[in-house]
Amino acid sequence: MSDAPRKPLIALDDALATLLAQAAPLAGTETLPTAAARGRVLAADLISPLDVPPADNSAMDGYALRAADAAAPLPVTQRIPAGQVPGALPSGEAARIFTGAQLPAGADTVVMQEFAELADDGRLRVTQPVTRGQHVRLRGEDLKVGQTVLPAGTRLDAIALGLAATAGAAQLSVARRPRVAVFSTGDELVMPGEPLPPGAIYNSNRFTLRALLEGLGCEVIDLGIVPDRLDATRAALREAAARADVILTSGGVSVGEEDHLRPAVQAEGRLDLWAIAIKPGKPFAYGRVGEAHFIGLPGNPVSSLVTFLVLVRPFLLKLQGATRLAPRGYRLAAGFDWPRPDKRREFLRVRLDEAGGLALFANQSSGVLTSAYWADGLLDNPAGQAFKAGDAVRFLPFAELLA
Repeated sequence: MSDAPRKPLIALDDALATLLAQAAPLAGTETLPTAAARGRVLAADLISPLDVPPADNSAMDGYALRAADAAAPLPVTQRIPAGQVPGALPSGEAARIFTGAQLPAGADTVVMQEFAELADDGRLRVTQPVTRGQHVRLRGEDLKVGQTVLPAGTRLDAIALGLAATAGAAQLSVARRPRVAVFSTGDELVMPGEPLPPGAIYNSNRFTLRALLEGLGCEVIDLGIVPDRLDATRAALREAAARADVILTSGGVSVGEEDHLRPAVQAEGRLDLWAIAIKPGKPFAYGRVGEAHFIGLPGNPVSSLVTFLVLVRPFLLKLQGATRLAPRGYRLAAGFDWPRPDKRREFLRVRLDEAGGLALFANQSSGVLTSAYWADGLLDNPAGQAFKAGDAVRFLPFAELLA
């Protein structure tokens, strides 16, 4: 056994900073229909070419009038549905108006139809006090001409796409998708649907990682399961490097494992092995094969998931030029005691309870993927920090991490 001292564990924040320093945004953009741009990263500022709304309009079904005229009975001289350009409204008159319809010139107020009555003589009488400007949506109150609607680096979710459409954008310039090659090594791996021999396991990480990558807008190149031989592994790495920006694997790269992946990466490029001070997920590898980034995740399914979410996710977002890399965290009350914390930073699988606190999944093993399925997110606990039920802790919801 070697007497060489072990390298100290690297703090997660330091590892992330080192990793992000390697993630230069990819060159190239493409133009997509706005409807097809969900999950992509905006490559250029979107500037509004118009005011939204383009004219003052009614927020209610009712009657448009001058507030100063509201006390007197008023003849109703116009009917204004949405989409029609109305004529000017003279003083002393009212107009029947519908939600979204343009306010006629001269009108400054809308009275809800519930607070107006038409007398037998056809004149309008307002039954409630009127405030000037009520129920009027003003021109440009949502967007103004020349305003930045969405800045470059925005990840386009449903609301962002709706806002882009509000500004009339039929197409959007987005960053090129990272091409990520994924493959698995290990003769013990079997694909779901195949018989499971003694000693074999189903390859769950392949499905988890592929779904995570697609959710981040990546183009996935799935190279399948590579035979557990050095020559086959080196050939797979060369193919992946020729086709992808990033090579992503899980398992087989921690120190001391009898596996061909680590020597294959070292032979085809360079490899840094990091022992990160987190639980689960200590072993992590970063390197280069040709021009491609290589990232090796731990093999246990929860370790692979956690290290992807806290390290690989921000790396891939930065490759696309995204400006918000870190998930939002929230301070919530722990619903349990944690008297024996680990020396490493811990990511515990927890669920929101009905009181707004956090409940703990009983089995926190890195091999129990059920814990992540059950959970609403991760409790991010600093190294060595004990806490009691009721203490405030940091919660990272999966709604943020998987978005």
